[in-house]
Amino acid sequence: MHTALTPPPIEIVPFEPSLREHFYTLNAAWLRKHFVIEPIDEQLLRDPEHAVLAPGGAIFFARLGDAVIGTCALLHEAPGVYELSKMGVDEAFRGLGAGRLLLAAAIAEFHRRRGHRLFLESNSSLKPALRMYGQAGFVLQPTIRTGSHYARADVYMIYAPEPGTAPGHET
Repeated sequence: MHTALTPPPIEIVPFEPSLREHFYTLNAAWLRKHFVIEPIDEQLLRDPEHAVLAPGGAIFFARLGDAVIGTCALLHEAPGVYELSKMGVDEAFRGLGAGRLLLAAAIAEFHRRRGHRLFLESNSSLKPALRMYGQAGFVLQPTIRTGSHYARADVYMIYAPEPGTAPGHET
């Protein structure tokens, strides 16, 4: 008798203190590869409990077995306004769907909190990520976000899915 050798499913889990280091290392890896770690990144990544969670945000992690392979944050900007941020997946595990699962979890949390505006800032060089965001219902805006915190941001997208197509939105 043969058993199929299938990898364990990717599991999305919320922040817990034991995962803090992964929030930093997963994000620092892609930031250093493509850009630099800016002061706002350092603040969010070094102290996620105070910089992300205390103001009303959320952090999610993607786990594959015992490995933490990805993360993303939902930052609470203002009442009903959230930013999708700090999305990173370990390069060795890209293509398995972890990014899409993390994105769906963040969007579901945005809906659960009854948010009315979800946005993200990114960079035009990150083509696969931008394609994924567009497929999830984020719409490219004609200009960058006024008051952007990131020097690298040259893309501003707002979540505006077609009716009935929002991932993670159960009615």
